[in-house]
Amino acid sequence: MTREEQLAELGLTLPGIPAPGGNYLSAKRVGALVYLAGVVSTNPSGVMSGTIGQDRSVSYGYSAARACALTQLAVLKRELGSLEAVAEIISVNGYVNAVAGFEESPAVINGASDLLVQVFGEEVGKHVRAAVCVISLPRNATVEIQMTVRVEAP
Repeated sequence: MTREEQLAELGLTLPGIPAPGGNYLSAKRVGALVYLAGVVSTNPSGVMSGTIGQDRSVSYGYSAARACALTQLAVLKRELGSLEAVAEIISVNGYVNAVAGFEESPAVINGASDLLVQVFGEEVGKHVRAAVCVISLPRNATVEIQMTVRVEAP
């Protein structure tokens, strides 16, 4: 089963790709590595916003992180032509808009990590990561995810 077929089996479709919000690239390929700029949590209604521990729950944050991972997969597909070119997910850096003292940022970022393993399998999808809380994110987004992946040689 291809990775796009796996997404379909999970009932997921890749979202549209946001334009960079400044003077930077959404993806930059250096040798076999693709560095992905951070993307904020969005859904068909717009930015998934709010602060975990104030007006949003951990489960909402989990969904927001999952949405970020889907957006990153869309960026990868545009950059590589196919998700089949992904050799492995190297790293995920997750930022959670949360109240001071919030200790469950890993549970929120699991939304992205779990999706990547579901789509790519454990060998390719498991990665190193950071899951940190911040006081705010652009557009009051709940989550932002940045990734690095290794691609197959052409």
